Amino acid sequence: MVRILHAADFHLDSAFGALTEAQARQRRQESRTLVERMVDYANDHGVQLLLLAGDLFDSDDIYAQTGELLAQALRRFAGHAVIAPGNHDCCSSRSAYVRIRWPENVHIFTEDRSSQFDFPQYGCTVYGAAFTAPEASDCALPESLPEDGMVHLGVLHGDLGVKDSRYRSISPEQIAASGLDYLALGHIHSCSGIQRAGKTVYAYSGCLEGRGFDETGEKGFLLGDVAQGSAELTFVPFAQHRYELLEVDITHREITEAVTERLPEDTTADIYRIVLTGETDEPIRMGRLERDLEGRFFQLELRDQTRLRRDIWEKCGEDSLRGIFLQKLREKYDSADEDERATIEQAVRFGLAAMENREL
Repeated sequence: MVRILHAADFHLDSAFGALTEAQARQRRQESRTLVERMVDYANDHGVQLLLLAGDLFDSDDIYAQTGELLAQALRRFAGHAVIAPGNHDCCSSRSAYVRIRWPENVHIFTEDRSSQFDFPQYGCTVYGAAFTAPEASDCALPESLPEDGMVHLGVLHGDLGVKDSRYRSISPEQIAASGLDYLALGHIHSCSGIQRAGKTVYAYSGCLEGRGFDETGEKGFLLGDVAQGSAELTFVPFAQHRYELLEVDITHREITEAVTERLPEDTTADIYRIVLTGETDEPIRMGRLERDLEGRFFQLELRDQTRLRRDIWEKCGEDSLRGIFLQKLREKYDSADEDERATIEQAVRFGLAAMENREL
């Protein structure tokens, strides 16, 4: 049995273009120290192997300090780290994997075909491959494994279930045929949970830290033990900042109260996009809401998708299709009970939106 930590998609030195310059600089520095924190966590929890499934850097164009800091952090790891470069940080002549002097406990796949590193001290072998260009077509999984009593692990950056993907298409059938005990995947930025194909357990760990509103919620890595024929891993939330989307209907509500009721107790480290919906009697005063929420977030983005309340019966009885439509429903509305009236009002709104060729 070997204890592993599976992580991927750090995207170190991302631009964080949606943040202010100061916030982006802070996020880039935090992403570097995030790796140091992960190594400390691994040492504290008896991890023997770090399986790092690519896109550790966002591109070839990184600050020299960033690669050095990653190498220094991994040097402090008590076990061994295995890296399978991805499409963003492919192993080319320009990449950090070639330019940086890595410690002896770091093992990097450099070819675009399956190869292996043996770790007899842990009773396991790790198979993997690198992107050597920004695109790759070969699956690069092993096709047969020896019956040698070892735990067989894989680490690979690729696109599971996407036929003809430019980013190394992998199928569940190929995973099953590999015969691996566990396959650590990178490329998808959300944790897939533990999956199985044949006897092989596999997973995407997701990214360590979200970088935009397409990467919301908890981010982190997978930690656990792998033995022959079994893999028990759990997801560990680890990000310092979370991106969150929140939609708030403010119809018949005081705006600040409606928003704060929907928020968790502590959001000071998080980046929120709050979208206001529903009907109002007058235009929203966003400046006032911003002041009311000041200091509650690392960054806040507000969007107003409300609409001004209108008298839905305004054209009732006019000599037009709309007027006839409203007249018929108004007759039903006047004789209906309270619950039925709500349904009729909704029908009127849908009908008017359709006639005016607009969204409700």
